[in-house]
Amino acid sequence: MVSLEKETLRIPSVSELMIPSEKVAHVQIGNPLEHALLVLVKSGYSAVPVLDPAYRFQGVVSKSRILEETMGIEQFEMDRLSEILVKEVMDDKVPCLQKNDTMIDALHKLIDYPFVCVTNEEGEFDGIITRRTILKQFSKHYHETFKYTMVETTV
Repeated sequence: MVSLEKETLRIPSVSELMIPSEKVAHVQIGNPLEHALLVLVKSGYSAVPVLDPAYRFQGVVSKSRILEETMGIEQFEMDRLSEILVKEVMDDKVPCLQKNDTMIDALHKLIDYPFVCVTNEEGEFDGIITRRTILKQFSKHYHETFKYTMVETTV
Protein backbone atom coordinates (compact mmCIF):
# COMPACT_ATOMS: atom_id res chain seq x y z
CA MET A 1 0.00 0.00 0.00
CA VAL A 2 1.21 3.49 -0.76
CA SER A 3 0.48 6.33 1.62
CA LEU A 4 0.87 9.82 0.27
CA GLU A 5 1.05 12.93 2.36
CA LYS A 6 -0.12 16.14 0.78
CA GLU A 7 2.87 18.03 -0.50
CA THR A 8 3.03 21.11 -2.62
CA LEU A 9 4.80 20.53 -5.90
CA ARG A 10 6.71 23.58 -7.04
CA ILE A 11 6.84 23.59 -10.82
CA PRO A 12 10.05 25.23 -12.09
CA SER A 13 10.05 27.69 -14.96
CA VAL A 14 11.84 27.09 -18.24
CA SER A 15 14.41 29.76 -17.29
CA GLU A 16 15.48 27.64 -14.29
CA LEU A 17 15.99 24.51 -16.38
CA MET A 18 17.26 25.70 -19.75
CA ILE A 19 20.77 25.51 -21.14
CA PRO A 20 21.78 29.10 -22.05
CA SER A 21 22.50 30.00 -25.67
CA GLU A 22 26.22 30.53 -25.00
CA LYS A 23 26.56 26.80 -24.26
CA VAL A 24 24.50 25.53 -27.21
CA ALA A 25 26.00 24.51 -30.56
CA HIS A 26 24.16 26.20 -33.44
CA VAL A 27 24.55 27.11 -37.10
CA GLN A 28 23.65 30.18 -39.14
CA ILE A 29 20.88 30.15 -41.72
CA GLY A 30 23.34 31.00 -44.53
CA ASN A 31 25.91 28.30 -43.69
CA PRO A 32 26.46 25.52 -46.23
CA LEU A 33 25.34 22.03 -45.19
CA GLU A 34 28.99 21.04 -45.09
CA HIS A 35 29.50 23.35 -42.09
CA ALA A 36 26.28 22.21 -40.43
CA LEU A 37 27.25 18.55 -40.73
CA LEU A 38 30.68 19.31 -39.27
CA VAL A 39 29.06 21.06 -36.27
CA LEU A 40 26.66 18.15 -35.79
CA VAL A 41 29.39 15.50 -35.97
CA LYS A 42 31.84 17.42 -33.72
CA SER A 43 29.18 18.20 -31.11
CA GLY A 44 27.72 14.70 -31.13
CA TYR A 45 24.18 16.05 -31.48
CA SER A 46 21.61 14.82 -33.96
CA ALA A 47 20.16 18.32 -34.47
CA VAL A 48 21.05 21.95 -33.68
CA PRO A 49 19.23 25.30 -33.74
CA VAL A 50 19.50 27.53 -36.81
CA LEU A 51 19.90 31.28 -36.21
CA ASP A 52 19.88 34.31 -38.48
CA PRO A 53 22.67 36.95 -38.34
CA ALA A 54 20.75 38.81 -35.57
CA TYR A 55 20.66 35.58 -33.49
CA ARG A 56 16.92 35.13 -33.96
CA PHE A 57 15.77 31.52 -33.99
CA GLN A 58 14.82 30.26 -37.47
CA GLY A 59 14.50 26.48 -37.12
CA VAL A 60 16.42 23.26 -36.57
CA VAL A 61 18.72 21.32 -38.86
CA SER A 62 19.42 17.64 -38.30
CA LYS A 63 21.81 14.97 -39.55
CA SER A 64 18.91 13.02 -41.01
CA ARG A 65 17.64 16.02 -43.03
CA ILE A 66 21.15 16.62 -44.36
CA LEU A 67 21.59 12.98 -45.33
CA GLU A 68 18.17 12.91 -47.01
CA GLU A 69 19.18 15.96 -49.05
CA THR A 70 22.44 14.39 -50.23
CA MET A 71 20.96 11.02 -51.09
CA GLY A 72 21.22 10.33 -54.80
CA ILE A 73 19.80 7.47 -56.84
CA GLU A 74 22.64 5.05 -56.10
CA GLN A 75 24.82 6.77 -53.49
CA PHE A 76 25.22 9.77 -51.22
CA GLU A 77 26.34 12.82 -53.17
CA MET A 78 28.52 14.39 -50.49
CA ASP A 79 30.01 16.90 -52.93
CA ARG A 80 26.63 18.68 -52.86
CA LEU A 81 27.11 19.62 -49.20
CA SER A 82 29.00 22.80 -50.06
CA GLU A 83 26.37 23.87 -52.60
CA ILE A 84 23.25 23.66 -50.42
CA LEU A 85 22.50 26.16 -47.64
CA VAL A 86 21.10 25.30 -44.21
CA LYS A 87 17.97 27.41 -44.88
CA GLU A 88 17.05 25.08 -47.75
CA VAL A 89 16.77 21.95 -45.60
CA MET A 90 16.09 23.14 -42.04
CA ASP A 91 12.81 22.41 -40.30
CA ASP A 92 11.15 25.73 -39.53
CA LYS A 93 7.94 24.23 -38.12
CA VAL A 94 9.20 23.40 -34.63
CA PRO A 95 7.75 24.50 -31.30
CA CYS A 96 9.43 27.10 -29.09
CA LEU A 97 9.16 28.09 -25.46
CA GLN A 98 9.74 31.30 -23.54
CA LYS A 99 11.61 31.67 -20.25
CA ASN A 100 8.46 32.25 -18.20
CA ASP A 101 6.78 29.05 -19.45
CA THR A 102 6.63 26.19 -16.96
CA MET A 103 8.23 22.77 -16.91
CA ILE A 104 4.79 21.34 -17.76
CA ASP A 105 4.60 23.52 -20.91
CA ALA A 106 8.03 22.17 -21.86
CA LEU A 107 6.99 18.58 -21.16
CA HIS A 108 4.09 18.81 -23.63
CA LYS A 109 6.38 20.10 -26.40
CA LEU A 110 9.23 17.69 -25.62
CA ILE A 111 7.12 14.60 -26.20
CA ASP A 112 8.00 14.69 -29.90
CA TYR A 113 11.41 16.41 -29.73
CA PRO A 114 14.67 15.76 -27.85
CA PHE A 115 14.99 19.50 -27.20
CA VAL A 116 12.95 22.66 -27.66
CA CYS A 117 14.42 26.11 -28.25
CA VAL A 118 13.73 28.99 -25.88
CA THR A 119 13.26 32.43 -27.43
CA ASN A 120 12.33 35.88 -26.16
CA GLU A 121 9.46 38.05 -27.42
CA GLU A 122 11.57 39.29 -30.36
CA GLY A 123 12.40 35.72 -31.41
CA GLU A 124 16.02 35.94 -30.23
CA PHE A 125 17.53 32.62 -29.22
CA ASP A 126 17.95 32.29 -25.43
CA GLY A 127 18.81 28.58 -25.16
CA ILE A 128 17.28 25.12 -25.15
CA ILE A 129 15.47 22.85 -22.76
CA THR A 130 16.02 19.12 -23.16
CA ARG A 131 13.84 16.10 -22.58
CA ARG A 132 16.62 14.78 -20.32
CA THR A 133 16.35 17.83 -18.03
CA ILE A 134 12.59 17.38 -17.63
CA LEU A 135 12.92 13.66 -16.92
CA LYS A 136 15.59 14.39 -14.30
CA GLN A 137 13.25 16.86 -12.58
CA PHE A 138 10.40 14.34 -12.47
CA SER A 139 12.74 11.64 -11.21
CA LYS A 140 14.08 13.93 -8.48
CA HIS A 141 10.59 14.89 -7.36
CA TYR A 142 9.40 11.29 -7.45
CA HIS A 143 12.27 10.10 -5.27
CA GLU A 144 11.90 12.98 -2.81
CA THR A 145 8.13 12.52 -2.55
CA PHE A 146 8.08 8.76 -2.18
CA LYS A 147 11.29 8.26 -0.19
CA TYR A 148 9.55 8.04 3.17
CA THR A 149 5.94 7.52 2.16
CA MET A 150 6.11 3.87 1.10
CA VAL A 151 4.47 1.78 3.78
CA GLU A 152 4.49 -1.99 3.55
CA THR A 153 1.56 -3.91 4.90
CA THR A 154 1.41 -7.59 5.59
CA VAL A 155 -1.63 -9.76 5.23
